[in-house]
Amino acid sequence: MDPVGETGEVSRVRARSGTPVDQITLDGVLAGEVSLDDIRIHPDTLLAQAEVATRAGNAQLGENFRRAAELTALTDERVLAIYEALRPHRSSAADLDLIAAELDDLGATRNASLVREAARVYAARGLLR
Repeated sequence: MDPVGETGEVSRVRARSGTPVDQITLDGVLAGEVSLDDIRIHPDTLLAQAEVATRAGNAQLGENFRRAAELTALTDERVLAIYEALRPHRSSAADLDLIAAELDDLGATRNASLVREAARVYAARGLLR
């Protein structure tokens, strides 16, 4: 699934609200008709970008887009809190295990695996709290 159609259209690319991005205009913003979810990316768009990256030979970028798609289910505040928790010496192994379990419960399994991997590496390098 390409985010841009064969004719260069972007009509299949949607905002988090579900609104096609080609329907989000500056006039709509000025009129107060555009919500915050209209300017947030939809997880399907990120997954489409993941496919494009993977097909272009950049599997790591594709995986990054897949993890980003999972994170769209979280609030901005929660994403930032997890980011902060992943900084060296900020979390214990138990803290990171709880975050990984939370991510698993939300269906963000790629991110849960990443947090578990970080916990293992931090333990080996003495970077846990």
